[in-house]
Amino acid sequence: MPAPKQPIDAREMASSWRSWLLAALLIAGLVVAVLHWADVKRFAALVAQAEPLWLIVATGLQLSTYVGLAAQWGLALRNGHSGVGAGELLRLTLAKHFADQVVPTAGVSGNVVLVDRLMRLGVKRGKAVATLLLQIVGYYISYALGALWVLVVLWWKSRTSLLLTGAVLLFLAVAAGIPALILWLHRRGQHRVPSWLMRWSKARSFFEMVGEAPAKMVRDRSLIAWLTLFNALVLLADTGTMHVCLLALGVHAPLSASYVAFMMASIAVILGPVPMGLGSFEAVSIAMLRLFGVPFEAAISATLMFRGFTLWLPLIPGGMVLRKELKESRS
Repeated sequence: MPAPKQPIDAREMASSWRSWLLAALLIAGLVVAVLHWADVKRFAALVAQAEPLWLIVATGLQLSTYVGLAAQWGLALRNGHSGVGAGELLRLTLAKHFADQVVPTAGVSGNVVLVDRLMRLGVKRGKAVATLLLQIVGYYISYALGALWVLVVLWWKSRTSLLLTGAVLLFLAVAAGIPALILWLHRRGQHRVPSWLMRWSKARSFFEMVGEAPAKMVRDRSLIAWLTLFNALVLLADTGTMHVCLLALGVHAPLSASYVAFMMASIAVILGPVPMGLGSFEAVSIAMLRLFGVPFEAAISATLMFRGFTLWLPLIPGGMVLRKELKESRS
């Protein structure tokens, strides 16, 4: 008589799933590094030619962006009475950046890492999901406000055009629609899943997961305002990094040039279908810097240096954090 089958331990299944996910992310990171090694070498060459003091400033500004993101998560978690250490949250920002870049799925991979890690740190799934949703809402509101300021700057500097205005207005529609969609999904998840989605179990599970997020957290206007402010400071730090990259190369340009270049390039990445915005970010950034009178070669060099600080360099610590996570999940 065959031995009865042993029940599958849910924790073992979760650990196995987590290990596979982290291993896949690390392999993807290796592939990305190989495919874009030329970009990394160009960044290294530019750094070798730049003023060291400005490189230190750029590094500090980028570190502040990760601190700002960790602060957003910490604020949301404290609001939900789920404290997580600042060090853990800072490590998580690096891991999320790595996941978002090496598996470009509109941030889905990084969001999975975020929710999974918060749950492993003892945060209830509903509150972990609420933290994610709130950060997304604050992100798009801050970007919408930043995009509106782009229109003001372009008008003030007499550099507006129908194409630029149309791109910003399209982005504003997207930036307004995504928070509205999140709140709609949350409301639907709390009540009844639409009947036409019932046939898809994954969609039903997603609605139910979103519905678990505490309504008091997700709809806290004061909390959303604070998260928006924090994310706006992150955008300013990124703008500062772009400006410092110009200064490191000995180029003096108005701060408005760096701001418009960063914001319009970021909008192109958000609206565009290109993974990591490779090519589209660079093209738009260079075009905007040129619009404000920055020499062509300087615009290219500053943009490539900026991408090195914001995209390529953080992949190293992010990969190290995920590698440690993989070891822990297997132990």
